[in-house]
Amino acid sequence: MSVRDGLRNSVNLVFIRLMRDIVHHYMFLTPGSSARLLQDVDDPRRAVYLARFADQEGQVFMRRFLVKYRRKTAQEAEDLLVGGVRPTPSRLAAIFRTIAPEAPLDQFIAFVKRHRTPAIDPADDRLIKLYQQFAPGQMSLADRGYVAGVHPLELWLVGYLRSHPGASQSQVMQDSHAERQAVYSWLFSSRRKQAQDKRILGLLEGEGFVEIHRQWALTGYPFDTLVPSYATAIGASADRPAALAELMGILVNDGLRKPAMRIQSLHFAAATPYESVLQYKPGSPERVLAPEVAQAVRGALRLVVENGTAQRVKRAFVRPDGSIMPVGGKTGTGDQRFDVYGGGGRLITSRVVNRSATFVFNVDERFFGTIIAYVPGAQAAAYDFTSGLPVQLLKVLAPKLMPLMSAAADDDVSPGACVH
Repeated sequence: MSVRDGLRNSVNLVFIRLMRDIVHHYMFLTPGSSARLLQDVDDPRRAVYLARFADQEGQVFMRRFLVKYRRKTAQEAEDLLVGGVRPTPSRLAAIFRTIAPEAPLDQFIAFVKRHRTPAIDPADDRLIKLYQQFAPGQMSLADRGYVAGVHPLELWLVGYLRSHPGASQSQVMQDSHAERQAVYSWLFSSRRKQAQDKRILGLLEGEGFVEIHRQWALTGYPFDTLVPSYATAIGASADRPAALAELMGILVNDGLRKPAMRIQSLHFAAATPYESVLQYKPGSPERVLAPEVAQAVRGALRLVVENGTAQRVKRAFVRPDGSIMPVGGKTGTGDQRFDVYGGGGRLITSRVVNRSATFVFNVDERFFGTIIAYVPGAQAAAYDFTSGLPVQLLKVLAPKLMPLMSAAADDDVSPGACVH
């Protein structure tokens, strides 16, 4: 299916694949692309990317464990940690000697006695050997996590919070930098090229989205970052109604971004000695898209109304002489849910977050705007409207808007936006 047909019929997969191709373009085809390091195992940049991956993924786990252990006492954290594993003597030794490395033997024996079922004889020589075997410096943090059956960063955090109660997240992140690198030491082995390439590829995709964001920002995208996901092509990175209207205005103006203006002038203290007039001086238009691109997109948007998902507004705008004003636009429906899945992809719970339906449009390739229907929160579960709702609303509003459009056309003013 072509992009034009996907746009006309709102087929998401077309745009997912298009986003993938754009990301790969920035990853592999731009001059000086970092993706070339995937081919050369000796490229020194590989180590830099792997260190970045270890740091970023380590922070993800650390934030997750902070939520788990925040506001827990040392004893509560200990019980929570041990409660998630089968308490064999070796696992208990790995846990205790990590979270309390300076504790004496008698505390270790009491710890094992408290958590071991069935109980182990405190006089058992194995406890002394385990106490010595898992002494600080005898085994890496990653190996202790493996023996304990616990993520090594979770082990480290429980021990850290015992000696730093109330530590802030920023402090934890700063003090855990070395540990976040250490637990991924296996990844730096030259024998792990396939695993390395997988992690590096994820970072390179993120860099591709940084470049895409730079271009989107030129056309009015309102946020500081994009979600590094192909689903950004279908709305995963969010947007604002005014930004959508501005993008339509850029298309209407053949790729020129003109300043948005609400007030043309301010007149103070008329007919007094203090009379003042402030006049808006618009800046120069900025070219952000090639005119050929803008024209091609406008043509595709026209098809959405001609025989696509917005057909009901096709003949909504009628001039006084009976002729039809052409309309172009794009529909979109958002059903945002928080879903939890179990093994095998089984859906466990689904919570409605909100529901929205949007129509961004232009009329006569001159007037443009956005209409959004939105229901926030759990109450959205009671609604099942689609983007046909804002399209119908524009159709209903068309007779009221026509006098304004006719007056603007007679005045020969620049294309303007109406945002609802």
